Amino acid sequence: MTKKELQNIISNGEDEAVELKSGFNNEAIVSICALANTNGGHVIIGVSDNLNIIGIATNQQRVKDWVNEIKQKTSPAIIPIARIVSIEDKKVVVFSVNEFPVKPISMRGRYYKRSGASNQQLTADEIVEMRLVSLNFSFDSFYVESGITSFDTNALRIFSERIEQSGRYVPSGNIMADFEKLGFCKAGKMTRAAELLFGVHHTAIHIGRFKSAETIIDDIVIRNPLIIAIEESMDFIKRNIALGYEFAGELQRKDRWQYPLPVIRELLLNTVIHKDYRNPTDIIIKIFDNRIEFSNPGGLWGNLKVEDLYTDSYQAKHRNRLLAEAFYLMGDVEKYGTGFIRIRKYMEAYPELVFEVNDLKDFIRTVVRSKIDVGKDVGKDVGKDVGKDVGKELTGHLNDILYLISNNPQIIIPDIAQKTGLTQRSIQRHIATLKKRNYIKRKGGRKEGYWQIINK
Repeated sequence: MTKKELQNIISNGEDEAVELKSGFNNEAIVSICALANTNGGHVIIGVSDNLNIIGIATNQQRVKDWVNEIKQKTSPAIIPIARIVSIEDKKVVVFSVNEFPVKPISMRGRYYKRSGASNQQLTADEIVEMRLVSLNFSFDSFYVESGITSFDTNALRIFSERIEQSGRYVPSGNIMADFEKLGFCKAGKMTRAAELLFGVHHTAIHIGRFKSAETIIDDIVIRNPLIIAIEESMDFIKRNIALGYEFAGELQRKDRWQYPLPVIRELLLNTVIHKDYRNPTDIIIKIFDNRIEFSNPGGLWGNLKVEDLYTDSYQAKHRNRLLAEAFYLMGDVEKYGTGFIRIRKYMEAYPELVFEVNDLKDFIRTVVRSKIDVGKDVGKDVGKDVGKDVGKELTGHLNDILYLISNNPQIIIPDIAQKTGLTQRSIQRHIATLKKRNYIKRKGGRKEGYWQIINK
């Protein structure tokens, strides 16, 4: 890192990979620990909160003492790269740390991660998840009491037929031998994945057809083995979305569903494969006149971010690797995580629709909706929470921004810009308008704050 690069980093302020401190203390060690548990980064000592370089009195021996203190207070021990850099005749100390291979790291028995420009203490569930990822384990690989004799024979038959048709695996004719080879069992013991796919379990897919946020027209709770539940879910969804036609030629009529079925199937499979099965909450699918929503317990896995899913180069992480393997072998999904890339491709044929992903910490919600109805939802479906008249006087981008904020009060400006297609400067201008017209106000600071919609 050159002096100029360091100055640029400081001038850009704190983010997920940078923490600025005026002096070295335990908070600096917490930041180093959090960076090691996330994607790595730098803790820079000698910079004030307003990004001024104030410098720090130090020397090589003192820096070595700090490194030793970091080593002693972290477990497993972190030894960051430390260097003294002179800027404007003032010394700053840069501690650089890579993402640690075996996580999580603790600082005096407490575990932290980097979230935006702040450090957050890990929950017990997050500690378990981080350890599973670092050891290359997944929750669905643990063994259960169920045996193959209790499995649904129809689900087993469908699986064998589908993997043979896909050509991704050739069944041997001996289901137990195949399960051993594929990792669904070991020494006769079945995994959680096998139980979910073929057996009796306590998870469910709950699907509802809504006329409004309060009015349910029809609903179903599906508790069958996942192999069967996927198809039953697709059948219910197709019965509750519109089917139209388009003409490709003079006499050629082609079905055109309200939403592209490949996208619906991808999102359904995504909720099943990435659900946190330690959480008893059902997978929830809501079908409205103007949108369909998929919600499943469990945040994004393995440091993946929402913005990554809108790119063509994100690296997929699987919370349930064996479930992903099963649906890959049947030809339903691609093993290396191209689902959201394919979704964006399918959506090109539906320019009237928009696709959204929301990480709500404890669960993920994906939505396919009509573009022309984005503004209507602010006063319609979120009405009882934010006031039935909120947004009715707004039009265009102001209404769209208000809707996004109402669904995710912690949403940041870059995410709003990505979802609306506007520049960040335009978003800042529109937010200023919403604040001036008393539709929203900011609660809390830059790091931990959120937007509050005012009930007008």
